[in-house]
Amino acid sequence: MTDPTLAASSTPLPGSVRTALPEGVELTELDSGLRVVTEAVPSVRSVALGMWVRTGSRDETPAEAGVSHFLEHLLFKGTERHSAIEISELFDGMGAAANAATGKETTHLHTRFLDEHTEPAFDLMAEMLLAPALPPDEIDSEREVVLEEIAMYEDEPQDRVHDVLAEAIYGDHPLGRRVLGRADVIGTIPVPRIAGYHNQRYTAPNIVVAAAGHVEHGRIAELSERLLSAPAANGGGELDGAGEAPPQRFRFYEKETEQYHICFGGPGISRADERRYALGILDAIFGGSVSSRLFREVREKRGLAYSVGSYTEQFVDRGTIAMYVGTRAENVAEACEIIGRELAQLHSDGVSFEEMRRAKEHVKGRMVLGLESTGARMTRIARGILLDVPLYSLDEMLERVDAVELDELGELAQELYDPAGLAAACVGPDEACFRSAAGHVSAQLATGG
Repeated sequence: MTDPTLAASSTPLPGSVRTALPEGVELTELDSGLRVVTEAVPSVRSVALGMWVRTGSRDETPAEAGVSHFLEHLLFKGTERHSAIEISELFDGMGAAANAATGKETTHLHTRFLDEHTEPAFDLMAEMLLAPALPPDEIDSEREVVLEEIAMYEDEPQDRVHDVLAEAIYGDHPLGRRVLGRADVIGTIPVPRIAGYHNQRYTAPNIVVAAAGHVEHGRIAELSERLLSAPAANGGGELDGAGEAPPQRFRFYEKETEQYHICFGGPGISRADERRYALGILDAIFGGSVSSRLFREVREKRGLAYSVGSYTEQFVDRGTIAMYVGTRAENVAEACEIIGRELAQLHSDGVSFEEMRRAKEHVKGRMVLGLESTGARMTRIARGILLDVPLYSLDEMLERVDAVELDELGELAQELYDPAGLAAACVGPDEACFRSAAGHVSAQLATGG
């Protein structure tokens, strides 16, 4: 039997519906500029719903460092209609799992629930997103929560080192700032400044509503039109591009640790760059899989580390390639020597056909398995629309992986994996120990050049 609310939602809404999207994906742009994207998955009874805002740590001034993440916490601390505990009880009463996340370019609320709770879940999420009460007592208590999160993070050097690397690569550029921000800012930033940031950034053109699962697009669009009346744009939607990436740098964060936590990295490619499929393959070959060169040489053959590998990040206008190893003091020099040798070989010689074949299957497997979750499907379509990245069907993505040629990988390796152009970052007890070892990757790193 058809749900009457679904049938009623077929009435056309103001705005436009774009075409040329994967089968099952629909997109509507409302007159306000707010966009609604859905992907129907008829085989499930649940809905994954996200409300995404194009704002993150790169959009903050130094005096606001961490406000995006702090505000994400405060969205759960009450609205005009509901207290923080009532919000929790309402989600529990719908059998829903709700959470939020902040990155360098996005902030979002997300939840999963049974399809029968679509309207009340949407209503609650919309109110949290656009009308947080920001009660002073809740803000003060949540300051302490976030300060504890920052302190916890400082005690996790294997996580901290990646932000140290971002500082080394990007310097004063906003992408060099960590998402959690600074404790001194979180401890003192006044409520009016938090509210002002919310009003400036949480505007209709900056928001994408995404849903995947047992949904009808028209209904989600109608709920967005009726319940999510975000303010119009007011100049808060531009990317912060202040400062350009400096020359490669050396960064050391002194901390008494059992291991040295080490990263090397440099500029990569942007999120929309079609070479991202080739980069995914190249990263899998170098350090992104258990048969990769770094994993095999550092861990399997020599036992120098438990955790070693590589990764990439893509942003709207640029990206990062990086590698990580955690190892004891007596192994630092040898581990860095191997990383430097593998980098030099990748840069000069490229990869073999057999490595490419195996890595392609690895990348395709991760794509397919990842999209078997409605939450992952919701995230993919939301990020694609919010960050203006083409949305391809799964078959199209697999075809693009298969189409990558060996010479493309060689060209990308020469462009991105030059040891002389990389930055170095480390969290550990003795800078001299690491500075000497970093010279095995690039002589410039040993001198801080």
